[in-house]
Amino acid sequence: MARPERKEPQTPVDRQLEAKILELLASRAATSTICPSDAARAVGGDDWRHLMEPAREAARRLVDAGQVHITQGGSVVDPAAARGPIRIRKAP
Repeated sequence: MARPERKEPQTPVDRQLEAKILELLASRAATSTICPSDAARAVGGDDWRHLMEPAREAARRLVDAGQVHITQGGSVVDPAAARGPIRIRKAP
């Protein structure tokens, strides 16, 4: 099954979310993970909840770029198949 093509970031917020994901991961141990909500909160402040899906999409774009992995239960998963809570970690 072919993976759907990911779009390039379209808005400044899309770019901010990608940058924040990479920044948060850079400040942690190589094996540490973050939740998409960490990036959404950092970019959106008190009004962050509407950024959850954009943060997940930013993580998917970073997977496609080879910069991060998306995990569930500690195992790397295909972003297109991931349902429910996900974690993000640096790609080796």
